[in-house]
Amino acid sequence: MIQETRHSIEEILSRQPMFRGLDEAELRALAAQTREYRVHKHEILFNKGDTPHGIHVVVMGQIKLFLPSTQGWEKVVHMEGPGCTFGEAVVFLDKPYPVSAQAMQESILLLIGKEALARAIEHSPLLCRKMLASLCVRLHELLTDIEACTSRTSLQRVTFFLSQQAPAGSRRYEVALGTSKQTLAAQLNLAPETLSRVLTQLAQAGLIEVHGRSITVLDLERLRCFSA
Repeated sequence: MIQETRHSIEEILSRQPMFRGLDEAELRALAAQTREYRVHKHEILFNKGDTPHGIHVVVMGQIKLFLPSTQGWEKVVHMEGPGCTFGEAVVFLDKPYPVSAQAMQESILLLIGKEALARAIEHSPLLCRKMLASLCVRLHELLTDIEACTSRTSLQRVTFFLSQQAPAGSRRYEVALGTSKQTLAAQLNLAPETLSRVLTQLAQAGLIEVHGRSITVLDLERLRCFSA
């Protein structure tokens, strides 16, 4: 990890969705117990089973949270981009990380000490509500993922993912994949060749166009109906 010091940590914290709205004293207290790092592409932040020391905030880049396997495959739990936080549960639970984390791009992150964060939550109802909302979103995403793995076909998983990327009110739109198709396949709990086969099927049906890591959805409504 290479420390990044171009901006003050307090200023960076104030721009993050989780901490936006905190007063100067609250931000100053958090910043005093926060470290800022730049991590290289493919660098491991932590492994499953490591002892956590706080929560991470993605300032720039992309981080993959995943479950490793002794057989060599992995289950991608979530992809974290700018403004996202992960590891919130360490504030409430004294347990090791349940997943591993790896940078998929060169990234800048903040690591906020859990003691400082716990104190901030005690004194800030706003931060407490945001933290609870973040945990609720995690739970909802986990349940959606379980549903996808147990009750949706491979075609339904891919079309659901593509439909979730649609801008409000759009029928035709572009999906720029921020990661490799192999990582996307792991995120959808599919083999890479299965993902390729489904994308080919959708392209042959005239529903999408694929150009490298860019997928153009030609008609959102037709795409949804195709996998119903």
